[in-house]
Amino acid sequence: MRIAQLAPPWITVPPEGYGGTEWVVQQLCDGLTALGHEVCLYATGDSHTAAELRSLFPRQMPDQIGVTAFDSRHVSFAFADIERDAFDLVHDHSGFLGIAFSRYLATPMVHTVHCAFDQVAAGFYAQFADVVGYICISEYQRSMAPPGMRWAGIAYNAIAVEQWPYTTGKDDYLLAFGRVCEAKGFHHSIETAKRLDRRLIMAGVLQEPYRDYFEEHVEPHIDGEQIVYEGEVSDARKRELFAHASAFLFPITWPEPFGLVMIEAMACGTPVVAMRHGSVPEVVDDGATGFVVEPDDLDAFVAAVGRVSQIDSAVCRRTVEERFTVERMVADYEAIYRRFLAR
Repeated sequence: MRIAQLAPPWITVPPEGYGGTEWVVQQLCDGLTALGHEVCLYATGDSHTAAELRSLFPRQMPDQIGVTAFDSRHVSFAFADIERDAFDLVHDHSGFLGIAFSRYLATPMVHTVHCAFDQVAAGFYAQFADVVGYICISEYQRSMAPPGMRWAGIAYNAIAVEQWPYTTGKDDYLLAFGRVCEAKGFHHSIETAKRLDRRLIMAGVLQEPYRDYFEEHVEPHIDGEQIVYEGEVSDARKRELFAHASAFLFPITWPEPFGLVMIEAMACGTPVVAMRHGSVPEVVDDGATGFVVEPDDLDAFVAAVGRVSQIDSAVCRRTVEERFTVERMVADYEAIYRRFLAR
C-alpha cells in the first residue's frame, strides 16, 4: 500500500523529549516501511524516519502548540500534496484540523484518536464519522465515544521493547514521570513518598499552563534529597530512571486513553502502581505487573506502593513482550487498513 502519515507540526518525529504521539508515528512509519509498504510522512523537516519525509516547516515548533495558523498551514500543505499524488490511504494523527479537511480529500482516511473524549470533542468526531474511520487506542476510549462513531479498529500503543533495559536490581527510590500537571497526580506521588519515608525522583516537562500547579503543589516539597525534580531529561536518563526505580507511580486524576509510561516501566521490570482511570486496568494486571487502586484513594495507593516487592519483574517484562511490541502494533494497524479499504 501507499500510505500517507500525517503527524502534528509541533514536535519532531521522533520527539527529542516529551511526545507520546510522535513516538507512535515514528514506530508506525518505520514498521510499515520494513513490511514493504510505501510510506510518506508529513512532519517537520527535522524529523527522522525510514519513510519518505515531506515538510512545510523545517523545524519543530513546541512553543507554537495550539496556534491554529501553523496547524492549518501544515494540514493544508499535506492534503494538497496528497491530492497530487496517488495514495491508497491517509492516516491522520494531526488532531481536529485533519478531520475537518477530510470531506475535501478523495483518498480514504483513518484517524487515530490520541486524546480523551469530552463533550466538545465527541460532537466533533461524530460529525465526521461518515467520512473518517476512527482508530482507538484502548477499549476504555472506545467505550466513552459518542453514538455513531465509525470505528475502524483498536490498536494499543507500543514501544521498542529492546530499547528498554530490563533490570532486576532496583534502587531504593520511587519514580514519577510525565507532564508535570494535576492530571498526572504528582501531588499524590509526593504525599505517598512522604508517608512511606521513601525517596521520590520526579522528571518530565513543565509547560507554562501548569506552572501555577507546579509552584503551589510540587515545588515547595522539592528538597533535592528525599523529593527530587530533574526536569525534562534525555532519553538515556529516562531509561535509566525507569530501569532502576523500585516502583513507577501513576496516580492520575483523569481518564487517560493510554499511558505509554506504564509499559515503559513494565518493560524495565518495574512495577506500576496506578489509580483506576481510563485505560489503566487494561494495561496494568493488578497483582501481577503492579497494583490498581480506586480513584483518589490515597490510603490504598500508599499501601499498594508498600507491597511492590511482591511483584515479579520478569512478569512485567514478559507482559510487554507479549502485548505491547511495535511489531504487534504495526500488524494491528496493517490489518485495520486492509479492513477499512475493503469495506
